[in-house]
Amino acid sequence: MTAPIDQRLRDAAAALPDGPVSLQTLAQAHGPSAQGSLLMLLSALCLLPVPGVGTLLGLGMIALSLALWRGEATHCLPERIAGVEMSRLWAQRVLKLLASIYAVAGRISKERLSHLTPSGRCAWLAATVGLMAVIIVLPIPFGNVLPALAITFIGVGQVFRDGVAVALGFATACLAVLLTAGMVSVAWIWAWDWAVPWLLA
Repeated sequence: MTAPIDQRLRDAAAALPDGPVSLQTLAQAHGPSAQGSLLMLLSALCLLPVPGVGTLLGLGMIALSLALWRGEATHCLPERIAGVEMSRLWAQRVLKLLASIYAVAGRISKERLSHLTPSGRCAWLAATVGLMAVIIVLPIPFGNVLPALAITFIGVGQVFRDGVAVALGFATACLAVLLTAGMVSVAWIWAWDWAVPWLLA
């Protein structure tokens, strides 16, 4: 009997070798990967967050969003992203976080509202993931948390065919956009108020 995915991830975390661990190794710990599980992996890295990989993670999510846009069934990370390495400690934290997410989702999620979890091309879902990836790349303090949560919910929805999770991810994405726009507006106003007196001096 195959162990539940959350237990497999915990076992994989305990069995990681000493030294750097690649994202490809973490992806393989899931077993056969799919777009949903890859989105969850990348978003978990943003939620912790793992030092030094923010921009590459955003690029990886953009690549997955393009695959969603084209309707491609992507089952592996882009080569450049797959080769990114982190310490064993951070890799264990990522796998344990994913195990916890899968454990909770496995108890709550079920197949419903399947029209929100299409297996083919889905422009609005691809656009949502892509926009969240762009926000993650932006240098906004703690600005990656809501976008990463949104992508996590979408990933859960894709894995468990749960349209409610996808809808929750979309709602979180809308909140992330509003918060980001507010922060950028405040920063712009502050910069303008500072710059104008300096220029007129």
